Amino acid sequence: MTRHSTALLAASFALVTPNIAGAQSPDASSRAAQVEKSIRAAGKVTGRPDSAYTIEERMKYWHVPGISLAIIEDNRIVFARGYGVTEFGGTKRVDTTTLFQAGSISKPVFATAALKLVEQGVLLLDEDVNTKLTSWKVPANEFNSTEKVTLRRLLTHSAGLTVWGFPGYASDKTVPSVVDVLNGKGNTAAVLNDTVPGARWLYSGGGYTIAQLLASDVTRRPFPVLMQQLVLGPTGMRRSTYENPLPASHSAFASSGHELIDTPVPGRYHTYPEMAAAGLWTTASDLARWAIDLSRSYNGGTGVLSPAMAQHMIQKHVSTGPRGGNGFYGLGVAVEGVGDSIAFSHGGRDEGFVATFMMMPKLGKGFVILTNGVSGALMNDIRRAVAESFGFPTPRPERPAVAMDSASLAPFVGTFEFTNSGPVRTISVTQGAGSLTGYNNLAKRSFTLWPLGNDQFFDTSTGATYVFQRENGVVKTLRTGLPVNAPVGVRK
Repeated sequence: MTRHSTALLAASFALVTPNIAGAQSPDASSRAAQVEKSIRAAGKVTGRPDSAYTIEERMKYWHVPGISLAIIEDNRIVFARGYGVTEFGGTKRVDTTTLFQAGSISKPVFATAALKLVEQGVLLLDEDVNTKLTSWKVPANEFNSTEKVTLRRLLTHSAGLTVWGFPGYASDKTVPSVVDVLNGKGNTAAVLNDTVPGARWLYSGGGYTIAQLLASDVTRRPFPVLMQQLVLGPTGMRRSTYENPLPASHSAFASSGHELIDTPVPGRYHTYPEMAAAGLWTTASDLARWAIDLSRSYNGGTGVLSPAMAQHMIQKHVSTGPRGGNGFYGLGVAVEGVGDSIAFSHGGRDEGFVATFMMMPKLGKGFVILTNGVSGALMNDIRRAVAESFGFPTPRPERPAVAMDSASLAPFVGTFEFTNSGPVRTISVTQGAGSLTGYNNLAKRSFTLWPLGNDQFFDTSTGATYVFQRENGVVKTLRTGLPVNAPVGVRK
């Protein structure tokens, strides 16, 4: 669920004294310190100075109140720290004990539990899930008459099911049961096949909700208890829970989500009965412990899963659709690379929260970033800084700017209004020295647009290309990206 952010950040983003998880070598400490002060924009203009910022400066720019960061090296946590505050306008600082909603990162952690049940002989990867579902059944229709929904297909998003994601339930709303969610009696449509199982990759939080119910049905245990017994406890995720609603004992440690800029989510956060898909509350350090446990198994050591199952999980099973390219999906995780460079990762997005992690099991390197704001751009900024200091592969576009004088830049000045979706957004364009300056009224941020020629400009803050379009020689519209379906703003 995505909305544009609004309002201006005015809270203090003081650095929290670190609560380091695990031993920290002086070398790792110095490189982590470099991360904190070497955040760079998404794009670079060839031949121009490349500014560096602190994490706190970029948090202010992107209007994100709080962050939890953990860095993994040699299969151990070498750095863990919190930044900012748990709620905009508040004084409670984020530290390594602060809980964040992990969004869809709930899925790979749950997948570990599902695969443990397979190893125990309780579930089968390639069996029709209706065989063991007792409290609900996948509705029969023309799409699943021959090919069936299986656990493997659920975990790889290839079961052909509806419902991409879930918005959760505000604090003043009634929370439905999992069966009601699957039947479409919550705030999302019913989960059913609209594609033949196995035919293609199609992301489905609805599919993971079926898998959640399957795990509870076969074990006859409440889902949060099952997850605590199978994964959270054994991996040392002591502060984490799948309990929704979040119990009072955990709520005191929870940060508040911010779906709109500088505005806490009413009631602080949403509740997700779709726990396997979106319900995990965790810390960056706890997620790092899970990633290390899985990597240890992958490399032949002892963990929740056997080495064979961990290797099967972190394996390219299906391509992620027409945009797949180098991106493939394993059993609950996205998988990239080969050999020593293989990596598993996932992103997360709940109401007011955004998260990401990546782990390279052969190299023993990884990171976790949890935020209580909705700027994916900030997470990418931090990821690039970690890449520079700790050696993760990450792209950074670089473009050569062309020289333009004031007279040539003048035709682009104006205000462009975007009304295609959500609240009305405007980008006001003014003239700078050899460049343009844009201001987004909803995001409350300014950015430089460097000329590339042919009425195209480069936004280094996001790496996006902005395209001005003319009618009879006069600039009339602004397209915020190169794809033909990119949002278009009309000049006012």
